[in-house]
Amino acid sequence: MAVLHPALAKGGARPKSAGHVVIGTIEGDIHDIGKTLVATMLSANGFEITDLGADVPVAKFVDEAEARGAGCIAVSALLTTTMSGQRRVVEELKKRSLKDKVRVMVGGAPCSDEWAREIGADGYAGDAVAAVSLAQSLMGAK
Repeated sequence: MAVLHPALAKGGARPKSAGHVVIGTIEGDIHDIGKTLVATMLSANGFEITDLGADVPVAKFVDEAEARGAGCIAVSALLTTTMSGQRRVVEELKKRSLKDKVRVMVGGAPCSDEWAREIGADGYAGDAVAAVSLAQSLMGAK
């Protein structure tokens, strides 16, 4: 991805930003290949990205979104044991009265549309292409 990302950026003048997305893999989970693919695809489609990496604490997602004025948080979980962290991100946004300002996308192998609805997330994406479409829809881009 370190080679691909600069090549994608060479496409000429960047259009107006489609919005800012804070993305990462939730605390307790070190899987990040899918998250990195999603971040790269979002970036290639005009989104500003803050990639927090893997094993990210719940508060860090919300702190970064608030500090950067992000319109969306994308939270990956590849383990059923870490999925509850996605719910805690939504709860933390509500606790800080930010849920109406910041959308939440979830993804990862054990996740689903049903899971997203259950935890109060704004959507689920099963792959990087779907994540771009979802982010565009949630943030009014494109």
